[in-house]
Amino acid sequence: MNFDLYGFGPALAAGALMTVKLALTALCLGLLLGLAGALGKTSPYKLLQWLGGTYSTLVRGIPELLWVLLIYFGTVNLMRSLGETLGIPDLSLSAFAAGVIALGLCFGAYATEVFRGAILAIPKGHREAGVALGLSRYRIFTRLIMPQMWRIALPGLGNLFMILMKDTALVSVIGLEEIMRHAQIGVTVTKQPFTFFMVAAFMYLGLTVLAMTGMYFLEKRAARGFARSTQ
Repeated sequence: MNFDLYGFGPALAAGALMTVKLALTALCLGLLLGLAGALGKTSPYKLLQWLGGTYSTLVRGIPELLWVLLIYFGTVNLMRSLGETLGIPDLSLSAFAAGVIALGLCFGAYATEVFRGAILAIPKGHREAGVALGLSRYRIFTRLIMPQMWRIALPGLGNLFMILMKDTALVSVIGLEEIMRHAQIGVTVTKQPFTFFMVAAFMYLGLTVLAMTGMYFLEKRAARGFARSTQ
C-alpha cells in the first residue's frame, strides 16, 4: 500500500481546515433554524405550527446533494439580477456560501425535531412555576426551558453534527476545495485512487473523533447541575 501523497499533503491539510470551517458555520446556521422551527412547531399559533412543520418536512424530504445543487445553481439568475440592480455585474454566490446555506438548512430541519422533542420532554410544571414567580415569558424560556432543553437535545445534536461533518463532502461537486475535492484532484493527477481516498477517510475519521470528544465534554458540562440534583 503506497501512502506517498505526491506533494498533495499541504493541499489536503488546507482541505481539512475548509471542511471544519464549513461544518462549524453550517452548524451555527442550523442551530438557529432548528430552534426557530421547534419553537414554531410547539407554538400555540396555527400559522407558526404550519411554518415549522412545512420547513421540517420539505427540507428533510429532499436529499442534501440536491439542496446543494439547487441553492448554488438556482441563485444564478437571482444574483445576476441583484448585481445589475446594485451595479455589480459579477455578483454571484460562492461555493462556500451555497454549502453553508444548504447544509445549514438540512441540519436545521433535523435539529427542529430534536429541539421539539426536548421541549416536550420538559414538565409543564416548570413553566407554571416560572409564571407563579412572576417571570416574563422571555426569562422563563432563557432561565428555565433553555438549559433543560439544551441538556436533553445535546446527544441528538451531536449525532447530527457527525452527519453534517461527513456531508461537507457533498459540496465538492460545486468546486469547494475541501477534503474530497483535493483528494479527487490528487487521484486525477497521480492515478492513485485508493491512496488518496484512504487518506481522506482517515481525515474524516479523525475529525469525527475530535467532534465526539468535544461533544462528550459538552454533555458532561450540561449535565453537571442535573447530576447533583439527582443525588
